[in-house]
Amino acid sequence: MSDEKEIDPRRDDRFSEALRQIMGGSFMISILAVVLALIAGAFLIAITDPTVQKTAGYFFSRPTDMFQAIWNVVSGAYTSLFQGSIFNFQSTSAVRAIRPITETLNFATPLIAGGLGVGLAFRVGMFNIGGQGQMLIAAACAGWVGWSFPLPAGLHILVALIAGMAGGAVWAGIAGFLKARTGAHEVIVTIMLNYVALYLISYLLRTPGALQEQGSNNPKSPAVLPTAVFPHLLGAQFNLNIGILIVLVATIVVWWLMSRSSLGFRFRAVGENPNAARVAGISVKNMYTYSMLIAGALVGLAGVSQVLGTSPEGFGSGIDAGIGFDAITVALLGRSKPWGIFVAGILFGAFKAGGFSMQAANDIPIDIVLVVQSLIVLFIAAPPLVRAIFRLPTPGVARRKRTSLTREVAAK
Repeated sequence: MSDEKEIDPRRDDRFSEALRQIMGGSFMISILAVVLALIAGAFLIAITDPTVQKTAGYFFSRPTDMFQAIWNVVSGAYTSLFQGSIFNFQSTSAVRAIRPITETLNFATPLIAGGLGVGLAFRVGMFNIGGQGQMLIAAACAGWVGWSFPLPAGLHILVALIAGMAGGAVWAGIAGFLKARTGAHEVIVTIMLNYVALYLISYLLRTPGALQEQGSNNPKSPAVLPTAVFPHLLGAQFNLNIGILIVLVATIVVWWLMSRSSLGFRFRAVGENPNAARVAGISVKNMYTYSMLIAGALVGLAGVSQVLGTSPEGFGSGIDAGIGFDAITVALLGRSKPWGIFVAGILFGAFKAGGFSMQAANDIPIDIVLVVQSLIVLFIAAPPLVRAIFRLPTPGVARRKRTSLTREVAAK
């Protein structure tokens, strides 16, 4: 009798299938998309560097000079990116050493909130690109409550927060209502609402008695009262405020909503197949409206974090700072999953925080960071390209082939 244990081939098949799902899944695609974008960014940094261009002129006589110059500029750029976004290991004080990670989280706060709003709409089959308008309306509502009503500190923040999220919800709800009742395409409607919000807020910021600061000729709002300002988490020496905790709670709520609630199940059913959801008794029209209301409230949270946290001294029509469109990228990188969006928001917050350091220390255009972000979207939008470059398996292909082969053998 042999002591060797017989190997179950089915166990190996299950292990191979699990490994295939992991290596070819969306999570791995997102990671490798970031890697490819960083490699492409390194290439752009190298070819635009004057020293590399100079050494390229005599490459065939001394090729090592060019390789050394490429290494110096690329490693210096990404080291500065790390020091400006995560940890400054060259700092002489602990406060300055950890300041980069706090700046990253501060930049990430509105990106995560906006990404949650865009991602939730994606899951329901809606393309919410009206983040700019929703943020502007939310900022105006929260700011107006913030400087107009003297309330106790905790209550004032809560009321301003609710007012801002309600403003964003109403503005996005217009697109959801029109989609549900008239079939109007939400992309067109949200784009038009962006322009309406931009020019409306710009007009109100130039109108005395509306949003314009009293006694000022500049298109700027009054400062928010101290009782409505988000308090700092780690003290006044850091810009990080409780906004990051609020978006963390929002991430948990969205995760529970989409994964554990009956409303989230209906959202996902409509997103997968609205016709099948309608046959199953789900009101698709109501789901479109509800999803855009919630999405607008989440994007509005990004605007609230800007006016009560980042710019409590007053805001202008540029308060959205492009976050409404960056949130689309964050949602795509996070695969419209709440925790994926949370991580993606922190990553893009690191790009924003570290990009300024990279520019200051290495004289590298900050536009390179924008190119890297755009390339991430490009690679995420083309999973077959990423799989072909890294020779990754396609999930489910092997199982379908085995099933087909089994059927052929059974037929014979």
